[in-house]
Amino acid sequence: MPKTIAFFPEAAFGPALNSVGIAQAVEARGHKAVFLSDPGFLEVYQGYGFEAHPVNLSEPMPPEEMAKFWEDFINGHIPNFRKSPIDQLDNYVKECWEAIVDSARWAEKDLPGVLAKIQPDVVCVDNVVLFPAIKQYGKPWVRIISCSENEIEDPDIPPHLSGCGEEDQACHEAFRTRFNEVIAPLHAEFNAFLEQCGEAPYPLGQFFEASPYMNLLLYPEPVKFRRRHPLPPERFQYLEGSVRREKPYEVPSFPGYDDKPLLYISYGSLGAGDTELLKRIIAAVGKLPYRALVNVGDYEDQYGELPANVKIAGWFPQPSVIAQADAVIHHGGNNSFTECLYFGKPAIIMPYVWDGHDNATRVQETGHGFKLHRYDWTEEELAQKLEACLNDLAMKQKLLAAASHMQAAHGTEKAAQIIEELA
Repeated sequence: MPKTIAFFPEAAFGPALNSVGIAQAVEARGHKAVFLSDPGFLEVYQGYGFEAHPVNLSEPMPPEEMAKFWEDFINGHIPNFRKSPIDQLDNYVKECWEAIVDSARWAEKDLPGVLAKIQPDVVCVDNVVLFPAIKQYGKPWVRIISCSENEIEDPDIPPHLSGCGEEDQACHEAFRTRFNEVIAPLHAEFNAFLEQCGEAPYPLGQFFEASPYMNLLLYPEPVKFRRRHPLPPERFQYLEGSVRREKPYEVPSFPGYDDKPLLYISYGSLGAGDTELLKRIIAAVGKLPYRALVNVGDYEDQYGELPANVKIAGWFPQPSVIAQADAVIHHGGNNSFTECLYFGKPAIIMPYVWDGHDNATRVQETGHGFKLHRYDWTEEELAQKLEACLNDLAMKQKLLAAASHMQAAHGTEKAAQIIEELA
């Protein structure tokens, strides 16, 4: 009997598009997938053919104003992107958590009515904060961890957002201590909200919990952390990536360069606001024997004449492009991170916020690519790392093994089967 599966991802393209991939697989099994969505993201899901229901996560405003709010929020923090992860805690990270906690308060106003209206058999949440109405709805709920797997903590692995190396325990301890100091006042407010909703308070630093039903992690086996306490498979399953289906992409002609390796460069939908950095990358790549496709988001009008080997666009069907690229430069978002591994493509990760720091460290320490400071690099250093991406045989072998493993796992189909069994 067909079931109704609701997806409630964070209002960001990484979690949203990961959930789209799983929802596509759910519908392929004969069920109905619907989305609960920040009003500003309704068209994203509708564009893939899904029914979507608005849930206000902030003061209601027109979608274009909401998009502008987050664009301004990110662009206002560009100076902080030069800082280390621990030095971002009392500015970018704190302000993000303030907005996230506020979104949980706002969602509580709409969620009970929306859930009663669509009556899902399972609710899948990809976020970093608890929405009490979903936990109390009375049906199984699934937590999707589309960011780095260290969202689910363990004493032996780096704390989420830290960018620490796996073995650097001093870095782990310093980051955890500082995070808890910065977040303590907000965490107390969040616990008061939980109490109002009839929920028990969380320990300091925790804003969400693992689902008692099932938790799905995107992180693939080749880059998994070594945990002191392995996650029990009856409640935690690794999807080995979760890559959505996208329309095909035909690489345009680059006269004089069509036989050269293809680069794909993207700092994500929000990172594209750092146009000064992207122009610097374009200038550097313009001197190298490569072709490059560059995602510039909503800022195409900020770019003048381009090198002959560079083409820009406001959006690309990313999985279809990465599949054809020879190397990728990106910001470390988890979809970009796992898509590169899924297609066996080496990456240079230039992180600026959130789990990008973790993924950049992880790609380098596992030998699947390189971590490069977002601003502190030379053209010679970039050229050397691109050369290594294309010619390092050990890295190529690791990437081929990762791609073979991930593609054989069929992550979206695995997720759909687990959700179907819960329903």
